[in-house]
Amino acid sequence: MSIDDLPAALTSRFAEDPGLARYTAARLGGPADALIVARDTDDLEAIVTAAWGAGVPVRVLGGGANVLISDAGVDGLIVINNRTAEIVPLDATTLRVSAGTALTHLTRTCATLGLRGFEWAVAVPGTVGGAVVNNAGAHGTSMADCVVSAWVVEPSGAREWTTADLDYAYRHSALKSRADRRFLVTGATLRLTPDNPADINARMAEYNAHRKRTQPSGASLGSVFKNPPGDYAGRLIEACGLKGHTIGGAQVSPVHANFFINAGGKATAADYYTLIRHVQAVVEAQFGVRLEPEIELLGRFADA
Repeated sequence: MSIDDLPAALTSRFAEDPGLARYTAARLGGPADALIVARDTDDLEAIVTAAWGAGVPVRVLGGGANVLISDAGVDGLIVINNRTAEIVPLDATTLRVSAGTALTHLTRTCATLGLRGFEWAVAVPGTVGGAVVNNAGAHGTSMADCVVSAWVVEPSGAREWTTADLDYAYRHSALKSRADRRFLVTGATLRLTPDNPADINARMAEYNAHRKRTQPSGASLGSVFKNPPGDYAGRLIEACGLKGHTIGGAQVSPVHANFFINAGGKATAADYYTLIRHVQAVVEAQFGVRLEPEIELLGRFADA
């Protein structure tokens, strides 16, 4: 089946420019075959289920964090979840949150409500949907610490996934490991802890300051590799003398070795991919550790 097999009501909404770089945190990547910006959660679900019904490959991008899109682009339909923020308190400690809610917005809302447990995301790009799938986290805390359940749409219908269903581990969920990617997270229920808003804001300020001290500014992929058990990817990369190493326009950050930056503003996704493979090879040769990417590769890459 092809893009043209989608209903006319959807094909008429295709973006004139299907370029994806502007929708990703790294500002990299080529075009999709077709691109639609969803209006809200219901619209998002309708678009994705229509694509499944037509046999068209479809992926959803929220904040576009932790993803490297190839220069050649992506086959099929890309749907942009337009960061529709829906945060509904269910009781004194529990929130129902839409997948399109930006993590930074949710962090500030939690502080206003006097709910502790989401301060770690104060400067983390991306949306709740992606964070649920990837078990995003920082400062020793992750989504697994607050997610009660997630609402997931599949071709067979929608159902609530419990934490047991999600099978959370470090930067892992049962959803992330699914090869077919035929699912859509539309929201999650979170349970947090009451606290003094002033104390919450103080922790947020501390985490923000720490991030500015220790991580490069500007568009980046975020942490490129997962930390191996008992160690840190950044330490291993730095120990190999790779801080500042550059391939094309992509550079291992001189500030934090597990961040790659667009040093001259002209990096390509191919530069980043080649640098990723080079760093993996050097670290494995020196330490016998094969670093596992935390980011997802989307599209066609050489030897991927």
